[in-house]
Amino acid sequence: MQLRVWAPIVLSAAALVAAGCGSDDSSDSGSSGAAATTEAAPAAAKAGKVAVLLPDTKSSVRWETQDRRYLADAFKAAGVDATIVNAQGDPSQQRSQADQALTNGAKVILLVDLDPGSGAAIIQAAHNKGAKVIDYDRLTLGGGADYYVSFDNVAVGTLQGEGLAKCLSDKPKAVVAELNGSPTDNNATLFAQGYDAVLDPLYKDGTLTKGPNQSVPEWDNQKALTIFEQMLQQKSNKIDGVLAANDGIANSVISALNARKLGPLPVTGQDATAEGIQHILAGEQCMTVYKAVKAEADAAGKLAIALAKGETPTTDATTDNKDQKTPSVLLKPVSVTKENIADTVIKDGFLKREDICIGKYEKFCTDAGI
Repeated sequence: MQLRVWAPIVLSAAALVAAGCGSDDSSDSGSSGAAATTEAAPAAAKAGKVAVLLPDTKSSVRWETQDRRYLADAFKAAGVDATIVNAQGDPSQQRSQADQALTNGAKVILLVDLDPGSGAAIIQAAHNKGAKVIDYDRLTLGGGADYYVSFDNVAVGTLQGEGLAKCLSDKPKAVVAELNGSPTDNNATLFAQGYDAVLDPLYKDGTLTKGPNQSVPEWDNQKALTIFEQMLQQKSNKIDGVLAANDGIANSVISALNARKLGPLPVTGQDATAEGIQHILAGEQCMTVYKAVKAEADAAGKLAIALAKGETPTTDATTDNKDQKTPSVLLKPVSVTKENIADTVIKDGFLKREDICIGKYEKFCTDAGI
């Protein structure tokens, strides 16, 4: 199925976007139609193998429900032999998967690391075997990957901070709790840079009041629930808004609020999950951030295919990674509120109406014109 990408995102990815994503083995010939200029390899050269190392299913369901299929489709269409595996949150398992892929002749590793240390070890092992590495979605700090494909993650956090501030604009000195992402995920650090740049000046001038602030290990939603329940206990339930780093954490916050019958509060999110969109429609969540996974997977798949064929892809940005400037493709995130659900995630085909408008949410969808 062809998934249309919302115009601003297409512009951000234009230098390197192609076709899509994920099964374990791919064959057949054909190119995915590169928009980027490449240096062609000899026509008779056989493309090298690609290995995709996904991190888990705990931090987000997207890795299996979306990234896997989009990437597999891209490799199959290009006739590139690819394997896609998931470490299920185990760094040693991911290293074993990388070693196996390299032993089997992988020339390109598409890596979503679980932490900087294990990610850097995988990158070094790949380089020792002469393979190229693409950091996918998460930058491995100091790891030395050859390329990086992601969204502008500081911009993601900025949208979250701006969204929460707007939702609390009618409540002076509102107490804000912050539940950050995993401390081992560099993206979580970048998200926090974005929303702290928005919220810290508001704390300083008294517009908002800074409440409890804690990271959620491994993006674990059950741990997020426990952490937020402790925050409520600490503040005697006096929390007025929550900066939740993604929709999974937001759902844990909403569950705790409902269990205590505290009513809905402005809560942020990220990933534009069906559940997150439902919470927004029901007035239980303030906003989420839509990152067009297909555009990201397309860009990464295009780059991996070019490298597998011995070509040199053109990127549209660089990212500072300690002492290295990494060639990068950075896509633009989009804020989603009740007002623009139909024009973003639905219009793009990221979610279908039937994914969202079920049960009690049918009425909310109708009211919102979805």
